[in-house]
Amino acid sequence: MNIKKSLISGIVASVVTCSLLFSNSALAQKDWPTKSITLVVPFAAGGPTDSVARLIAVPMGQTLGQTIVVENVNGAGGTIASTKVARAAPDGYTIYLHHMGMATANALYDKLPYDPLTSFEYIGQVADVPMVLLGKKDLPPKNFKELEAYIKANGSKITMANAGPGAVSQLCGLLFQSRLGVKLTNIPYKGTGPALTDLLGGQVDLLCDQTTQTIPYIKDGSVKAYGTTTLKRLPAIPNVPTLDEQGFKGFEVKVWHGMYAPKGVPKPVLDKLNAALVKALNSPDVKKRLEDANIDIVPSKKITAAGLKDHLEAEINKWGPVIRKSNIPD
Repeated sequence: MNIKKSLISGIVASVVTCSLLFSNSALAQKDWPTKSITLVVPFAAGGPTDSVARLIAVPMGQTLGQTIVVENVNGAGGTIASTKVARAAPDGYTIYLHHMGMATANALYDKLPYDPLTSFEYIGQVADVPMVLLGKKDLPPKNFKELEAYIKANGSKITMANAGPGAVSQLCGLLFQSRLGVKLTNIPYKGTGPALTDLLGGQVDLLCDQTTQTIPYIKDGSVKAYGTTTLKRLPAIPNVPTLDEQGFKGFEVKVWHGMYAPKGVPKPVLDKLNAALVKALNSPDVKKRLEDANIDIVPSKKITAAGLKDHLEAEINKWGPVIRKSNIPD
């Protein structure tokens, strides 16, 4: 009888303990956040992704009632930062902003210590940075049709700069060459800055680069713009046609950004983070500053967990074959 009573008492105690733990957990989620949040960025301070992160961190923090601190963890094309976030405590105090490199990592690196699709929770897509196919000022072709003929006639004699293995500029260039069915002489640089400098100086022929740093040179005629990598013309350079309208149907390359959290962060916390992100991107000040930098806020249906997940899956399927076929590094 005493054994039975002890057993029942133990069961009751266990139920009470579990109830208290559940109650405390629910309360913690309800009160979250109670301290500052770290927003990890996988690149150095001052770059395009870092700029987007710092722009949205302040208004998101104001909505959540806590400071969001940006931490730059650069190296290995973002894999160091991705690993750090994947292994972080799933409490909502570590979040992550990464660009399309999240979709290319599996194809670029062997034996990743994380899985881009399953090691994270999704918060929402954030913004897109368009790109432009550029040529040096004195490159003979006057338009994209002439450029196609020129490339097919000269092939590997033509040089195409990029910002290094796995960089978006390289991926854009590889996709362009794949669509043309030719292989140019690809020249990697340590960043788009020096690559653009050499394009401006006439040392290389072509470069696919972001609009955030190229539009002034397009407008003053320092480079030739053969087409944007968007499906619609860009308001900042309306006279530059898209590659899509010039025959490269469906050719679209944008430096898209998404926000993530470690796997296991409770849904109520993710919902709060998403609401803060949506509010930040709808802020008139943020909208104006992104527009001034030629960065596009994504449609509202993409600023969701499902929207980001669907986009990531599509981008993995898009870039995986291109990267494997090209045998990066080039």
